[in-house]
Amino acid sequence: MQINGNRHMSQESSRDIRALSQEELQIFFSEQGRKAFHGKQVYEWLWKKGTTDFSQMTNLSREARKLLAEHFHISALRLDQQQESRDGTIKMAFHTEEGQVLESVLIPSGKRATACISSQIGCKLACTFCATGKIPFKRNLTVGEIYDQVTTLRETALQKKGLSLTNIVFMGMGEPLMNYQHVTGAIDMLCGDKGLGISPRRITISTVGIPHYIKKLADQSYRTELAVSLHSALDETRSTLVPINRRYGLEELKQALKYFVHKTGKRITFEYLMLKDINDSLAEARALADYSRNFPVKVNLIEYNEVEGTGYLKSPPEQVEAFKDLLESRNMIVNLRQSRGEDIDAACGQLAGKKGNQTDSPNH
Repeated sequence: MQINGNRHMSQESSRDIRALSQEELQIFFSEQGRKAFHGKQVYEWLWKKGTTDFSQMTNLSREARKLLAEHFHISALRLDQQQESRDGTIKMAFHTEEGQVLESVLIPSGKRATACISSQIGCKLACTFCATGKIPFKRNLTVGEIYDQVTTLRETALQKKGLSLTNIVFMGMGEPLMNYQHVTGAIDMLCGDKGLGISPRRITISTVGIPHYIKKLADQSYRTELAVSLHSALDETRSTLVPINRRYGLEELKQALKYFVHKTGKRITFEYLMLKDINDSLAEARALADYSRNFPVKVNLIEYNEVEGTGYLKSPPEQVEAFKDLLESRNMIVNLRQSRGEDIDAACGQLAGKKGNQTDSPNH
């Protein structure tokens, strides 16, 4: 996929066309003395076909395409680098128009292919175990920039792995709920009839737990899955790992999750990094089991991908098993998740815009 925006005009004197609704595009063409249905055609090129070049909109006249280029540009990501792990995981580095770097990951597994998508450049939350939290927050990603990640990873899955994209997880750089407007706007385009038509049940939003946004997500009837990066059910431990817990503690988070389950009927997933001598004791396991009694939940125990400078280590296998056994003795659903892409810094918590050895460099 060639990801290039038009450069017929300077960015300062034209608008990003993907910020317009279909109705606004129809009004534009009407005001220019042209047929309004051209707006629908352009919208389909942008969101159904993922076109990022006006010249490719071949069912429009040359004059109509010239008119678009005179008034708008397409603010698209540029795919800068790909790295492939020994286990087949592919990490992609993108550049925004202003030169900021963000990363996404394609995770093939059997007949499945999952796109791990970023929602922000950097992150404000500064979780102590996470590489992304150590780089400065730059800005939220736009609807189009989120969409570009998905379409590029989808095409890569098909071309390099022979797989259709089966799942999308907002588990890359940033906190999705702190970019609520653009993340939900992107989901509308990924799932809606005017976009790619992906089932919302194949999309997971992963959050550290922002209570008012969890409630908003429930109220607006988004049918996506919800994962919470819990990492401890004891406030003291969690506040060390996830500093925003000092603002939104476990009790407030619990009430928001109960509300979410009541409104949606969905089961929540708890993501739980296993950190040696930090949160892997049986006392922590009992606290997690007690906390989880408040709603239907499954727990993913995640092998920690060690990040330089954090001081954290992964829990030994025997401790992970003891932790898992205790949870299962309480009739809980527990999955063990292994690291993928750790050798190219593509695993959970490792995305930080750090370039490695390049294996494929398209669009240069």
